[in-house]
Amino acid sequence: MSAAPRPRGADAAWPDDAIEVGRIVDAWGLKGWIKVQPFADDPQALFSSRRWFLLPSEKVGPLRPAGADAIPSLLKITQVKDHGDVVVALAQEVPDRTAAEALRGARVFIGRASFPTPDPDEFYWVDLIGLKVVNRDGAVLGTVAGLIDTGPHSVLRVAPDELPAGANAQEAERLIPFVGAYVDEVSLEKRVITVDWGLDY
Repeated sequence: MSAAPRPRGADAAWPDDAIEVGRIVDAWGLKGWIKVQPFADDPQALFSSRRWFLLPSEKVGPLRPAGADAIPSLLKITQVKDHGDVVVALAQEVPDRTAAEALRGARVFIGRASFPTPDPDEFYWVDLIGLKVVNRDGAVLGTVAGLIDTGPHSVLRVAPDELPAGANAQEAERLIPFVGAYVDEVSLEKRVITVDWGLDY
């Protein structure tokens, strides 16, 4: 999931904390349902908000039918349900299959404030990116540049604040499993993650 700046021409309703949570991949059925590929394994954000904000696809190609109307910036969702690996939804602005097909490739955003509240020991990736990472001795290991989903758990990609001489950014990253054995504390308020991780690891 990634944050998006307010696009040019967006109406006042576009949230300042908009996070990209998926893409519309196709129409579903004949009555205007849309099929969304979520970016998260647990797409609860798509279920928690009835206001989905859209931007056109960044990809160049025949994703949408020729002559299709401009993509609306806001969909007001009336129904949403899980459908295997995708989410399907019905919106007031999408009356039929033709209108749904015209949304192919659209990027779906939801305001971060609309996300469901996670459990105390759970975090959204978007909230971890940019946090400072320090070890138990107070040494700064870097900043969370991203995460990797390995299946059993996530892994923090920690980029150094300064690259060592002769190293490229990817080589200099530390990969720290985001599990209790290595992560002592996550403070979103202080924007710091404390880990049991040596400087020489």
